[in-house]
Amino acid sequence: MRIRPDRVAFGILLAAGLGGCSLAPAYRTPAMPLPSTYTDAGTGIWKSAAPADAQPRGEWWRVFGSNELDQLEQELSDNSPDLAAALAHYDGARAFLGEVTSQESPTVDFGASPQRNRQSDNRPLRGAGQVDEYDTKTVGFSASYELDLWGRVRNDVSAGKADVTAAAADLADARLSLQARLADVYVQRRGVEIEAHILDDSLGTYRQAMTLTTNRFNGGVASQLDVSRARAQLADALAQSSDVAAQRELLDHAIDRLTGNLDGKTASAEPAKSLAVPVTPAGIPSTLLQRRPDIAAAERRAFAANQRIGVARAAFFPQLTIGADYGWQDAGGTSLLTAANRLWALGPIAALSVFDGGLRHAKEREAKAHFDESAADYRRTVLTAFQQVRDNLALLQHLGDEATQEQQAADAAHESQDIATRRYAEGTVNFLDVVESQSATLAAERRAEQVRTRRLEASIQLIRALGGGWTEMSRAGRAPTDATPVSTRG
Repeated sequence: MRIRPDRVAFGILLAAGLGGCSLAPAYRTPAMPLPSTYTDAGTGIWKSAAPADAQPRGEWWRVFGSNELDQLEQELSDNSPDLAAALAHYDGARAFLGEVTSQESPTVDFGASPQRNRQSDNRPLRGAGQVDEYDTKTVGFSASYELDLWGRVRNDVSAGKADVTAAAADLADARLSLQARLADVYVQRRGVEIEAHILDDSLGTYRQAMTLTTNRFNGGVASQLDVSRARAQLADALAQSSDVAAQRELLDHAIDRLTGNLDGKTASAEPAKSLAVPVTPAGIPSTLLQRRPDIAAAERRAFAANQRIGVARAAFFPQLTIGADYGWQDAGGTSLLTAANRLWALGPIAALSVFDGGLRHAKEREAKAHFDESAADYRRTVLTAFQQVRDNLALLQHLGDEATQEQQAADAAHESQDIATRRYAEGTVNFLDVVESQSATLAAERRAEQVRTRRLEASIQLIRALGGGWTEMSRAGRAPTDATPVSTRG
């Protein structure tokens, strides 16, 4: 049969016209009402945001000014199995996109089939002169290509690309979470080390008090009660020191786990001094949605779920495939590749399920439900992000006041201790006053250091809540203008 060129041209034009069809709903980012002002910390107005999760976050932990932390973060980047698992997940998403994208190309197959055949004696319409056994050899190519009339392939590919973008954001979120976790454990360890030094200093003071009390007792100017109090105070401080040493060892183990260090050689190479609490810049809330990789991932998954509704709907329409075969076949001769042995076929194949027991309707409902779930997850992620920023801004504000007050308490306790110790040596007060002032001084110094550690932890969690370091955010100044909006103005 001769193929008419006008019919072929008409078929191509028809396919091209239908090729722009898509059954996916028009996508809109899930609505997220936002507060017009942020009254908790007076930091300004929330602004509409565009995703800037691709902006470099840089080495945000350098704001704490610790070379040791810099080295540990590099070890985490090189050795963390958690980060390696997240990277493998991203690689898997990219590979799956390759599978989905392959649908946009024709499929070409090659086959060869040399066979020895025996036909039945009772084969219908068998001629009397036909042989019972014979050879056949077949070599050929086949090709097929689905005309994407209803956008099934395009929507599937679009969803796959969104999944890859979401997986990339997951990788960034995993890296940021691990970096923040390591920094958090590190500042806890630094705080515990400082508490250990405070206890060491107090132990020296308590031993001096023990010696002074014993000498006064031996001289008959102090009672056995004073000696017992001095001994009890020293023993309690030693117990606190053992507890702090245990905390430090456990924190070392946590750092080893995060950095993939199996040697157990984690040790502080820097003097035990408080890290600087970074200054929080103004205007932080307006950058929230621009930086969070988990928000970007949730939004992309909502988009992917929307596109898969179109994939489910396409199953209600005929699937049209163009197929072609070309090859050679003979009955056992020696010249297979000759014109007489040629075979070929060309034509469309249309397929449509007439009855499936409600399968397609169920798949469409499933796709819509998955989109609703993804949209709700996006809104949940945004709400969680706002809460985390508000929580840590409030913590930083109140912990700053608390740190000032605790330091004042520690200074006053020091002064009280000096006065009580001097007067006890002069014999004007009893040893109970010394014990109480020394205990108050130790407790105040430890509380002051614990508050400083909590401020550092709140700073780290604020950076984590904002999706990365604010140095790069301040430098960038604004989000890219060609980004797709991911939030609506509240």
